Parts: sequence; structure tokens; C-alpha cells
Amino acid sequence: MAPMSTTSAIRVDASGEPLRLLHVHAHPDDESSKGAATTAKYVAQGVKVLVATCTGGERGSILNPRMDTPENWARISTLRTEEMARAKTILGIDQTWLGFVDSGLPEGDPLPPLPEGCFGLQDPEVAAGALVKVIREFRPHVLTTYDENGGYPHPDHIMCHKISMAAVEAAADPDAWPEHGPAWQVLKVYYHMGFHRARFAKLDELMHAHGLESPYAEWLNNWERDEVEDRLTTFVPCGDYFPLRDHALRAHASQIDPDGPWFAVPLAIQQAGWPTEDFQLVKSMVPVTLPEDDLFAGIDTRTPITLDTWSYSI
Repeated sequence: MAPMSTTSAIRVDASGEPLRLLHVHAHPDDESSKGAATTAKYVAQGVKVLVATCTGGERGSILNPRMDTPENWARISTLRTEEMARAKTILGIDQTWLGFVDSGLPEGDPLPPLPEGCFGLQDPEVAAGALVKVIREFRPHVLTTYDENGGYPHPDHIMCHKISMAAVEAAADPDAWPEHGPAWQVLKVYYHMGFHRARFAKLDELMHAHGLESPYAEWLNNWERDEVEDRLTTFVPCGDYFPLRDHALRAHASQIDPDGPWFAVPLAIQQAGWPTEDFQLVKSMVPVTLPEDDLFAGIDTRTPITLDTWSYSI
């Protein structure tokens, strides 16, 4: 075997430490369906990325027909954990569980009550303590979460928003949760905003231009007004990482149908039509100029550190 040296640069803050990004998600698979290409881009730049997963996804559905078996339903908790481990490896991130129990998605009219003890019924100020501990230990410069509607109205996504915002505030308060370590101020907080009409309309247009059937026709016909577009502030170019994003999403094999609409639009069309992942900046402790193309824009940084790494070829 012959050693080969490769040179890579890592992004660092003003003190010379690697930049750190914390994603807070409701379930295993959310980290791969929301912002995963952005994650992969930052990992490639040497940014330390941690995903805090609020629940184990125990009440999730099996959406892949090939996985819909009694055996998989019987071990769904273990299955979700195994899938998360594979996705984490693909994305090159660290991941931690906050330990709450999935609420499930209530359906019916009227909606049934949520299961006793589930994440959606927690007191946000109390439940935020688990995330305060993660924030103070990891010390992220940037945190992402969902908006006040949860991105979509799932009780776990809405609670994820609530505890994220409470934890950011509490983590910076030295009098709050002193047992969780020294206070830490997150510098920027973002909401994931990838689900908006402008993106799907552009992809729909390109699908038709290429003579392909678009999976978004029904959505767009029923999508009269989109307030999300007015909230977008940050567009991270990451089209080169769409293949890795999809690879991570397929790792959640019980949650995604490989023949379904998630993968119906060819990557080349996605990369040409909408090569960014989009966010709303909702809290910043540093000066910013909008729109942005970088979640770390405005944060005091040094010139990236260049590292020599060694690999071996046979």
C-alpha cells in the first residue's frame, strides 16, 4: 500500500475552533429529508455537525411497501435506530437522542387525544432541559429547527420548535439549568424552509420542459398563496450534495418509498432548477446582510486551517 497525502481546509471561528452546527429534529429521517445537502456541504468544509433527535420515531408509519411486514412492525423502534445509524454514517455527522416518545400523527375528525407521556404533551420549558444540556456540551455557533407550525402540523414537529427556542434562550442564561454546565450563546437560529411553492413550481416547469410527468401538479393546483416564500432569508448552494442527501434518505428504508415522489424528479433537473436549500434566519447575535448564502455568515472567523491527511491505496 502506498500512502497518499490530501489537503483539506476546515472552517474555524475566531478562536481557531471548528465551526459547529446543531440540527434539532423531531424524528429519525428528518435530518435526511430536511437540509441534508447543506449538512453534507458543511461536513466537507470541516464543520462539526450534530443532530439532536427528539424522539425515537416509535409511532412512525412504514411507507416503503417492501418493508411493510409484520416482522418490521414488531421491531420498528430498533429498525428506526438502525436506519439512523446508517444515515449518520453517510452524512458524516454525530447524532444524539433526546429520549422523548413519538406522539404519532393523529388523524380523524375530531382528532383523537395524543398518547399519554408522548413528546407532544410535554411542558416545553421542562423538556427543553435535555436540549440545553446538548447545547452547552456541543456549543454550536448555529442551530436549525422548525418554525412555529412545525414545518407541517405534526405535534412532534411543533414541540420540537417550542423546545428549540426555549433551549436557545435558557442555554445562554447562567441561572437556568446550572447542572447542565456553563452557559452558551447560540449566535444564529434558523428555521428549515424547503417546502415552498416557488421551488416546486420551478421543478414542475422543468419537468414539463423535458417531457416528463411532474409529481407536483396536484400540490400546485391547490397551492394558492404561500407565505413561506416571504419568510425566506437564506439560500445555501448545495446542489453538488443532492446525491449524498438522497443516499442518506434511502438509508431510512422504512420511511421512504424509493419509487415514490421524493425521487421522481431527476437530480440534474433539481440541480439546475433549484440548487439551494432554503432557511429563515429568526435569531442572530451577529450583524447580517440579507439575503445570505451561508448559515455562518456574519460570524467572526479566521482563514480556514489547512490540514494534510493521509490515505492508503493498494
